[in-house]
Amino acid sequence: MPKEHKMFMEEAHNAAICFKMLRDINSSDPLHLKYIIKKIKDMAQGSPYLVTETIHDYFADNPEISNRHKFRLFQVLKNVIGASDVMEDIWKRRFMQLALENMTKSTELEDMYQNAASDVLVALCRHSWPEVAQHLETEFLTGVFPHRSVLYVMGTLSSHEELLNREDRARWENLLAQVAAKSVPFLNTDMWSRELLSALTTPSRTQQEELPEKTFLFTFYGMVLQAEEESTTVRAHLQSLLETSHQWSKQREGIALTVGLAASRHLNDVWAILDQFGRSGPIKWSLHSFSLKGPTSEDLRWKWASSTILLAYGQVAASAKAHILPWVDNILSRMIFYFRYSSWDETLKQSFLTANLRLMGAISRNEGAHSYEFSQISELLECLMVLMEKEPQDALCTESRPQALHIISSLCKLRPPMDTHRKSRLLSTCLRSVFALPLLDALEKHTCLFLEPPNIQTLYSQTTEALDCMLQSFITQSPTAEELHFLLSHLYVWLASEKAHERQRAVHSCVTLLKFLNHKRCLDPKEGLKRIGQLVGMLGILCQDPDRAIQRSSLEGVGHLYQLLIRQKGETFQVESLTSKEFSQPGAEGAPLWSSEQKATSPDPQELASPTDSIFHLESSQALKETMRHLLMAEVTDLIWTAISGLGSSSPFRVQAAAELLLAVIHQHGAKLETVANMGRGIHLRLCSVRIPQAKDNALSAITLLARNHTPELVAAFLDFSMPLDSHAFRLWRALGAEQPVSRLVLAMLLAWLQERPLPTRASNSNPNPKEKNYLRSLAAMNTLLELQFAREFKKAVREAYPQLLLALLTQVHYTLELNLVTEPQRGQQAQEAAMPSPQSTSLEALKSLLSTTGHWHDFAHLELQGAWEHFTSISTYAQGVGLLARAMVQNHCRQIKAVLSWLLRRMQSQEERERKAAVLVLTEFLYSPVLPEVLPKQSALTLLAQGLRDESPDIRVWSLQGLGNILFHPEKERLLRGQLPPFLNGFFQNSEPVVVDIMGTVSDVLHRLGTHGAGAQSLGVAINARSFFDDERDRIRAAAMALFGDLVATMEGKELSGLRTQVYQSMVPLLLHLKDKCPKVAMQAKFAFYRCALLLGWRPRHTLFCTLAWEQSLSARHFLWTCLMRASSEEFSIHLAQALSYLHSHHQHMKTWAALFIGYTICYHPQAVSRMVSEVDTNLLFCTFEDLKKDPEPGVREFATRQLSFLREVSEGRQQ
Repeated sequence: MPKEHKMFMEEAHNAAICFKMLRDINSSDPLHLKYIIKKIKDMAQGSPYLVTETIHDYFADNPEISNRHKFRLFQVLKNVIGASDVMEDIWKRRFMQLALENMTKSTELEDMYQNAASDVLVALCRHSWPEVAQHLETEFLTGVFPHRSVLYVMGTLSSHEELLNREDRARWENLLAQVAAKSVPFLNTDMWSRELLSALTTPSRTQQEELPEKTFLFTFYGMVLQAEEESTTVRAHLQSLLETSHQWSKQREGIALTVGLAASRHLNDVWAILDQFGRSGPIKWSLHSFSLKGPTSEDLRWKWASSTILLAYGQVAASAKAHILPWVDNILSRMIFYFRYSSWDETLKQSFLTANLRLMGAISRNEGAHSYEFSQISELLECLMVLMEKEPQDALCTESRPQALHIISSLCKLRPPMDTHRKSRLLSTCLRSVFALPLLDALEKHTCLFLEPPNIQTLYSQTTEALDCMLQSFITQSPTAEELHFLLSHLYVWLASEKAHERQRAVHSCVTLLKFLNHKRCLDPKEGLKRIGQLVGMLGILCQDPDRAIQRSSLEGVGHLYQLLIRQKGETFQVESLTSKEFSQPGAEGAPLWSSEQKATSPDPQELASPTDSIFHLESSQALKETMRHLLMAEVTDLIWTAISGLGSSSPFRVQAAAELLLAVIHQHGAKLETVANMGRGIHLRLCSVRIPQAKDNALSAITLLARNHTPELVAAFLDFSMPLDSHAFRLWRALGAEQPVSRLVLAMLLAWLQERPLPTRASNSNPNPKEKNYLRSLAAMNTLLELQFAREFKKAVREAYPQLLLALLTQVHYTLELNLVTEPQRGQQAQEAAMPSPQSTSLEALKSLLSTTGHWHDFAHLELQGAWEHFTSISTYAQGVGLLARAMVQNHCRQIKAVLSWLLRRMQSQEERERKAAVLVLTEFLYSPVLPEVLPKQSALTLLAQGLRDESPDIRVWSLQGLGNILFHPEKERLLRGQLPPFLNGFFQNSEPVVVDIMGTVSDVLHRLGTHGAGAQSLGVAINARSFFDDERDRIRAAAMALFGDLVATMEGKELSGLRTQVYQSMVPLLLHLKDKCPKVAMQAKFAFYRCALLLGWRPRHTLFCTLAWEQSLSARHFLWTCLMRASSEEFSIHLAQALSYLHSHHQHMKTWAALFIGYTICYHPQAVSRMVSEVDTNLLFCTFEDLKKDPEPGVREFATRQLSFLREVSEGRQQ
C-alpha cells in the first residue's frame, strides 16, 4: 500500500475516533469525561491540526446538539487549545468566533455555559493575544456596560499569572490602565454606573466562592476611580459603594479593594469618605447593637460594615506607598476603634488581622519607617493581646494566631520600643496561646466535623514559625544579653511545664532561638550573657526528660548554648557558622529568620567546621560538664538555684534530674561557691516535697560536698530553721556531718553559736536585730546539739568533744534559767510552748542525753535516781545540781575528768560570768578526785580559787571560799571531822524531827568533806544508826536515813568492808521494800541507796539494774530486783526472808503488799525453805494479803495473787503432812 494512502487511512481512523469521543462525551459520567479529555489532549499533541479540525467540523455538522453537549465540547476545546504549542490562524479566528458567539448566549446552564465558552477565549490568548485584547478593549469602551462573560474573561486573565508570559502580562496591565482611564467618562453615565453597581452587588450562588468577574470588576472600578480627576465624583461613587450590603465576605473584600485603589491618588477624599461613613447612622447602630431577637435582612446588611471599614483602611495603607508614614497613626486609631467597639466575631477578627498585615507590609516597604515615631503601637499591641487571649485554647482552626504573631514581629521593628511590662504581658500571652494548645491529634479531632477541615499540621507549623519569628524579632531589635535573658525567662515557665507536649514546644522554640543567635552573631561579644546558668540548668534537667524528642532537643540546645558561650567569652578558637542546610534564609515577608521546621537533631559530622561542634557528639552529662567549665561563678550559682528549684517540682523525673544535676555541679564547683547559706536554706525548703529516695539522697550528698568548704555558712543557715528541728532539717544536719572531719567542725561551730548567749530584746518591728538573731541561733544550736547526739554521723565527734560539750551545756542551762527570769509570757505564747519544748527543758535534755549517749550513764544514773535533775530547773538550786553532777563523776571515777579539768581551767578565765560559775562549781567537786594533781597541782588549784575570791560575782567568791576549805588543802581536818561524828550519831535519837533530819544531813556532808579518807572505823556505827531509822514512822527521817546510808556506802568503794558488808546485806530487803514507800521522797532515796549498795556488792548487769530502778513499775521489774538479790546474796537467804516476813506485820498496806510479793517469789523458787521458816501466823497473814491483792486494779497483780494463793495452799498442806 502506498505511503500516502496509508497516512490518509490513519488520519481518517484517528478522526473517526476523535469524532466518536466528541459524540460520547454527552452521555459520559464525570470520570469518563476526564478520561476522554485526556485522550483528546494526548491526540492533539501528536496531531493538533486533525483534532482542531475534527472539533470544528463536529460543531459545524451538528448544529442541533444540546447546550450541555456544547458545554462539554467547550471544556474539551479549552484543554486542546491549552495543550497546543502552535495554532494556525484559521483555527484562531474560527474558535474565537465560536467563543464570542456563545459567551453571551443564555441557556439553562446559565453562567456555567457562558464561562465554558469564555474559557475558550481565555485559552486562545496564548496564541492570539492582540486579537483577544483588542476585542476586550472594544467591548469595554462602547459606552454600554460589558456583558458578564467579558468581565469573566478579564478577571480570569488578571487572576491567573500562568496564562500570560511576562511580556504579555506587562501589555495586559498597560491595557487595563488605558481602558480604565478611557472609562472615566462612563462614571458620569447613570446607566453605566447603575449597571456597574448592580454587577458588584448581585449575589452569587453561594456568596463564598470567588468569582473572577466580580474580583476583576472591583479592581477595575478602583482603577477607574483612581484615574478620575474630580474628587466629587470619586466621593460620590465611593459613598454609593459603601452603602451597599456588607453581609458577604467577598463583597467586603471587594469594596475594600476598590477603596484602596482609589486612595492611591485620592487619599484625602478616601479618608474623608471612610470617616464620614464611619460616623453614619447605620454604622453607629451596628456597633454593639445587633438584634437579640434574631437578625433581619437589614441587620445582616450592616452587621459587618465595620469589618469592611477595617479592610478598607488596610487597602488604603497598602496603596498609599511612600505617603503612608504620616497616616499610620490615624489609620491605626480608626482600626483600633472599630476593633474595640464592634461586635466580636470571627469576621471582625479576621478583618482586623488582614488590615494590619497590609499596614505592616506597607510600613516595612518604606525606608524611613525605622526612624519614625508612632503613637498608636502600644494600643495596637493591647488589641492583639486581647485577640490572642480570646482565641480558643482547645482549637486551632484559622490562621489568626500566626497572623497576629507576624504583626507583633513587625511592630517590634518600629519606634517607640515596647516598655518592659507590656512586652512581658505580650510574651506571656503569645506563649500561652501557642504552647498550651492540645496535642495535634486532639486538634484534628476538634475539626473532624468541619465541611472543609483545615490542615492542622500545616496550620500548627505556621503558628510555631510565627512565634519563633516574633522571638527572633525581639532579639534582633535589641541584641543584648539583657533582652536574651528577658525572652528566656518567659520560656522557663513552659520548659518546666507538667505536660510533655508543652515542654516539647518550649524547648523547640528555645533551641531555635539559640541556633538563630549562633547563626546571626548579633550579640555583642564584649557583653557577658546574663544568668545563662539558669538556661543550662533547665536544659540539663530536660536532657533526662522521659520524652525522647525533648531529650534530643535539649541536648542540641546545650550544644548551641555551649557555642554561644565560647563566642561570648572570647575563647581562642572561633565557632564558624554552620552550612546553609541548617539555616533557612530570610524569604517572603513574615517568614521567620530561622525556621522552626528544621530537624531538632545534631548536625551532620561532615558539616561541622569548628572544634566546638564536637559538643554535639557528647552524652548529656559530658556535654553539661563541658559547658559548666565555661561558666562564671555567678552563672554556676544560677545553675545551682535552678536545680534547687527543680527539687520542688511535682514531676518525678524533674526532681530526680534536678538532684543529679545539683550533685554534679557542686562536685565540680562546690569549693568556689558563694552564698552557700542561701542554697542550704533553699534545699531545706524543698526537701520536704522530695518523695524519691534517690533524689533525696543526692540532694543530701550535695550538702555533704558543700560542707567540705563552707561549714560555717551552712551551720549558721541551718540554725535558722532548726528550732524546732523537723525530720528534714535533721537529715540535713546528718548530711552536713557525714564526713568525720566535718562533723568535728560542725560541733565546734555549734559550740561557738551556743556561746552567743545574749538576753533577748524586744524588736520594734518584725525584723529581728542582730542581737536577737544571735539569741535565736544560740537556742537553735542547743536544740540541734540535743538531736545530733543521737545521730550516727556525730557519735565519734560528740565523744571527742565531751568535755567542751559538758561545760557548754552546764553554762547553757544557767543561761536558759536566766531567760525564764527576763522574758515575760506574751499573748498566745502558752499555746506555742505547749507545742514545742521550752529552752530550759531543751538545755536540760541536751545535758542528759550527753551523759547517756557518750557512755557516761553511771553519772546519769546518780542524778536520775536521786532526782538531781530538779536542781537544774531553778536558778536557786542550779549550783547544787552542778555539784551533784561533778560529784557523781568523781565517785564513778569518770575517765573524762582530766579532759574536763583542762577545759575547765580555760573557762575559769572566761569573760562570761555563767561559764566561770559552772567552772568553779565543777572544780570544787573535782578537788576530791585523786586524778586532780595530774592536771592541776595543789598550788595551782589554790591560786585559781584565790583568784575566785576577787571575782565580781558574789556567788563565785562564795564557792571559791568553800573550795579553799577543802580537806585537800587542810589535811588536819580529817581528824577534826571524824571527831565530830559520835556526837552527831547521838543526836539521831532526839525527839525533834527537823533536828534529826538536819543532823543526818550534816553527817552526810561530813562524809562528803572527808572525801576518799572516809569515816574509817566509825563507818559501822554510822551504818547501824542509819539503818535503824529505815522503818521510822516519820517520812523525812526515813528519807534522810536512807540518803545517809547511801552516802556512807559510796565512801566505802575500794575499801575493806569487814563488818559493814553485813549491814549492807541487811539493808537490801528494807530498801527494796521501801521502793514502794508511800512517800515519794523516801522511795527515791531508797532507789538511790539500793543502787549504791548493789554497785558496792558488784551486782550485774548494772545498766539494766539502773533502768529498772529508775523507770520500771511492773511486776516483771519487781521480779528482776528479787532475782538480783537472791542471786547475789544466797548466803543471806534466811535473813532476807525473815526481814520480808517481818514486813507482813507492817501497818502500811503498800509495804505489806510488796513484802507479800517478795515472799511469793521466794515460795515459787524455794518452797521448802519457806515452809520451814514461815509460822502459822505468817501464813495466815500471807493468805489475807494475797486475798486483798486479788482485788488490785492491776491485772498482773491480780493474776499473780491468784496463783500464789493456790501455791501457798499446797505448801501449807505439805507442811501439815
